Parts: sequence; C-alpha cells; structure tokens
Amino acid sequence: MYLLQATTTTAHTLGAPSTAYLPVMVFFVFAIIFPVLPLVLGRFLRPWKYQKDKMRPYECGIDPETGAHERFTVRYYIVAMLFLIFDVETIFLLPWAIIFMGDDFSFTKFALIEMFVFIGILVVGYYYAWRKGAVEWA
Repeated sequence: MYLLQATTTTAHTLGAPSTAYLPVMVFFVFAIIFPVLPLVLGRFLRPWKYQKDKMRPYECGIDPETGAHERFTVRYYIVAMLFLIFDVETIFLLPWAIIFMGDDFSFTKFALIEMFVFIGILVVGYYYAWRKGAVEWA
C-alpha cells in the first residue's frame, strides 16, 4: 500500500511532446545559421571593386609562365591513386592496433597473423607499383 502511494506522489510530468524536439530544433537552427551567416557577412564586408592585382590568375607574386589549362602526365594521377589506395588501406591499422592492445582481445595470435598477411599484401602491391615505374616522376 505504501509503495503504491509513494510511486503515485513522486511522478513527474515532462511537458508537451513538442518539448522533446526542442534540442533537435535548436540544432537545426544552428545548422542553418552556421554556414549562412559567414556568407551573408562576407557579402556585405567584401570590397565591391577589385584592383588589377587581385584579378590576376595567381596571387603569389610570380607571373604565370603557362596557361591555366596545362595537361598533366598520367603518372601524376597514378601516384595520386596509389596514395589514396595505400592511405585508405592503412587506415584499417588503427582500429586493429587499438583492439590488439586491449585486454579483452582473446584471439591475439590469429589477429597478429592476419595483420602480417594484410601488411604483406600491401608490400606486394607497393613492390608491384614500384617495379612498373608508377612511383617515379621522370
């Protein structure tokens, strides 16, 4: 009897269902204001008329020697793709190292062998790209 009375007297009301969405609404307002405000402020604070130096193709102080639409060799793109491939594959090393160093990791030998196989595949791929001349600039 006393337990039933205690639970009915201490019950709290949370309010209307719309108050549960208040943090979401505040986040939505900030998500809209955060990118829009710098654009609007930049529109009003920037100069309306640019000088001749500002309209040049390069602003580093060196006159451009060639046109802006110069062709690059295929090797540049191959090196960029190799970088992306090896960079993305080595990202998998961090979660493995965190789990491997933890106390709850039960199959440590299997994970160590698996990581050596993974690194071996990376080395074989790098060696193949090196032998094909993909990492040489000249």
